[in-house]
Amino acid sequence: MQSNHPILHLRHPTPEIFAWNRLLRLHPNPVSLYPRLLRHGTRPDSYTFPLILSSLSLVPAVLPQLHSHILVSGHSHHPHVLSSLLSAYSSLPSDLLLFHSAPLPLDDLPTANSLLSALLRAGHLLPALHLFDEMPRRNVVSWSALIDGHAKHDHPHAALSLFRSMLADVRAPAPNQFTLSAVLSACARLGALHHGILAHSFVARLGLPVTTVLATSLVDMYAKCGRIDAARRVFHELPPENRDAAAWTAMISGLAVHGLAGEALAAFRGMVRCPVSTPNSATFVAVLQACVHGGLVREGELQFAGMSRDFGVAPAIEHFGCMVDLYARAGLLDRAWSTVRSMPMRPDAVIWGALLGGSRTHGDLVSGEAAIGALIEMEPGNAGACALLSNVYAEMGRWDEVSVIRAHVERFGAKKTPGCSSVEIDGELHEFFAGDFSVPEAEGLHNMVEEMMARLWMAGDVGKTAGEVLLDLGGEEEGMDWRWI
Repeated sequence: MQSNHPILHLRHPTPEIFAWNRLLRLHPNPVSLYPRLLRHGTRPDSYTFPLILSSLSLVPAVLPQLHSHILVSGHSHHPHVLSSLLSAYSSLPSDLLLFHSAPLPLDDLPTANSLLSALLRAGHLLPALHLFDEMPRRNVVSWSALIDGHAKHDHPHAALSLFRSMLADVRAPAPNQFTLSAVLSACARLGALHHGILAHSFVARLGLPVTTVLATSLVDMYAKCGRIDAARRVFHELPPENRDAAAWTAMISGLAVHGLAGEALAAFRGMVRCPVSTPNSATFVAVLQACVHGGLVREGELQFAGMSRDFGVAPAIEHFGCMVDLYARAGLLDRAWSTVRSMPMRPDAVIWGALLGGSRTHGDLVSGEAAIGALIEMEPGNAGACALLSNVYAEMGRWDEVSVIRAHVERFGAKKTPGCSSVEIDGELHEFFAGDFSVPEAEGLHNMVEEMMARLWMAGDVGKTAGEVLLDLGGEEEGMDWRWI
């Protein structure tokens, strides 16, 4: 006797499925219609499942059951079904790994690339590398996705290493614009100018057109690597009709961080006149940063007020942070505190850090104490903030509070993450960590820094630190100089 259970009838779609698919496409929550579709006796086809999967973010618990239906229906290897399934799993990182452990047709390159991209979007870098190694064939999409995934997930060194491997592999394809854009992003993070110039040279060598995305990446890389002249040149070579909001924002931001506030604001006015670009939230962060670096308090106030009034961009925490930083650097700490109190969201570590910076610069120990106290309340294990607060108390002669901070550190086991910086010399990247004397040149480098600080001190360019007391936290932090400078 034949069973009437709906799942046993999934393999052969019925004519009614065309009407159901149209209904699913128009419905705001297609997954809610799926049980009715089955009860109606309609059998889904390869176009049905992507429509349902697109709405699974609303009901993620349904995904395993729907996946079983897809397997029974025989549609699991249709490229658009599999792609939709991977996208649904990528929003559930742990389940995506379980999905990766199932047998998959890795000899099908689009399928393998879809899974690779899904793993990278979810931040599973090691499984993505393993999958990449297992793939019998790779194309430029495979390589580009892997490089871009590492660059976006804060592994720029690995991204550049993968790019070098791609160039060294005789079986690998030539890089394209997407590959080079990902490489340039990693170079921007590291300040790796030599690598960035190498990536730029491939554009001409391969005869690649300079797309808006690629030009934006070049502008960002050159600006962050200290070559604002090259950033300007790339930007001006981009046809005006191709300068979108991202390209303008990269140029404005680059000018801002180089202290060229007037030029950055002029670029913003040029952007406003450009018919193909509209300022967005990121643009106003760059504009306000220009005001911060230029000390342009009134201009910053005008831009902050106009972003929502004239462009419909609601201020986010980054914009409030810029205003707090602008006021704090100018010594207008009362206005900075008023801005903090007016924020519709809770201040983050960047806000308190801006207040702390202004307090240190202008000698307002009370504001500094309040800002660091808020940082510690937000991050109890932040040993750097604890050390700073202890030195504030020491300068104020409040030794009981110094003891309280020591007890707090011992209670929470606070540890200070060592600072890290990198420099590129003759095309080779070197990393340095605070307190690390393991490299052969460490002693000479520290002696040079001490000499530079001494000369700056004699020239009067270093803030007053008289009376400061260093807090020895012991353990891993022993011997570190944490100064409230």
